[in-house]
Amino acid sequence: MARDHQPRLRASPLEVPLHVVLVEPEIPPNTGSIARLCAATASPLHLVGPLGFRIDDRSLRRAGIDYWHLVDLRRHLDFAHLVHDAPDARLALFSASAERSYLDADYRPGDRLVFGRESVGLPDTLLDAHRDRVFGIPTLGAVRSINLATAVGIVLYEALRQVGALAGARREGSRDVGG
Repeated sequence: MARDHQPRLRASPLEVPLHVVLVEPEIPPNTGSIARLCAATASPLHLVGPLGFRIDDRSLRRAGIDYWHLVDLRRHLDFAHLVHDAPDARLALFSASAERSYLDADYRPGDRLVFGRESVGLPDTLLDAHRDRVFGIPTLGAVRSINLATAVGIVLYEALRQVGALAGARREGSRDVGG
């Protein structure tokens, strides 16, 4: 129960979770917010390649508040190492230059949801190698792209909805959510 003693809406974690992959993230507060989102959804967080900050950076921890112990954090030297660790995992890559919407993706438990650097996104070579699995978030205004943490939240919750993870959500203490 929350500190204010109000029950919260909860859903049961997936047996095979969705995975969030950040390739060379640059901005600590974005990664901290995404880590908190991963903790809230029981989704492992993969950090790939060099980071634009130290993982113990105070601003990164502040953005994740006190949830870091709940994050299944996995580090990978580069994208090849990520793929090597789970060669059969399906990838869904996200890019502001995609031709298909994230709403058109068919998400499955175990999918890796892959996002690129805040400044330039994913490398073209990676997007070209997985062209059939590249999706974007449509915008209605003339902005270049959506904030990384916001984009991850939009996509992750749509994927969770599609795989049925949010169906049957109950307030804490309900019999259906392990309480």
